[in-house]
Amino acid sequence: MLFSWLYNKDIAGDNNLKIDIREAYVEDINMVEVKLYGVNEIDDSLLSFAVIVSRYMGKWVWCRNKIRNGWEVPGGRRETGENISETAKRELYEETGAIKYELVPICVYSAKYDVERFGMLFFAEITEFGNLPENEIEKIDFFKENPDELSFPLIQPKLLNRVKEELKIV
Repeated sequence: MLFSWLYNKDIAGDNNLKIDIREAYVEDINMVEVKLYGVNEIDDSLLSFAVIVSRYMGKWVWCRNKIRNGWEVPGGRRETGENISETAKRELYEETGAIKYELVPICVYSAKYDVERFGMLFFAEITEFGNLPENEIEKIDFFKENPDELSFPLIQPKLLNRVKEELKIV
C-alpha cells in the first residue's frame, strides 16, 4: 500500500510500545510504476490527488512529513466537490503555508501499485508564506536539488525532472 503509519498497541500493559509497520510500505514503494500523461489526456473524474512541485527564491520547496519521516513535495487527496486546481491550492497551503503563488498544471501522472491511480502534477512559484498549519508536516525547507530521505524515492525525482523539462530549468 501507499500508506505508512505507526501503530500504537498496548502489549502486556506497555502503553508506550509502538510497532512500526512502515516496513511493508518500503517494500511496496519499490514496486511502483509511474506513467506521465498530457494535462487533458485523462478524464478529470479519474484524478484523485494533486502534487505540487514548488519553488521559492530559486530553491525547491520540500515538506518533512512527521509520519513517514521523509521529505515530500506538497500534495494530497482530492476532497468531494473540489476541482483538481482547488485540491492543489488547498494542499499547497496546508503543507507549506504558501499564501501567494502562481500555479501551473504540468501533466497527469499515475502511480500503480495494485491499481493505477491518477493525479495532476502542478508547479507553483511561491512568493509569500504564512504560518505553517498544524498537520502531518513537521517543517518545510528549501533545496537546490532533491534532499536525502525522500518519502517516495521512486516517484518524486521523476516529478521534479518533469517540471524542470516543462519549464526548461537546468
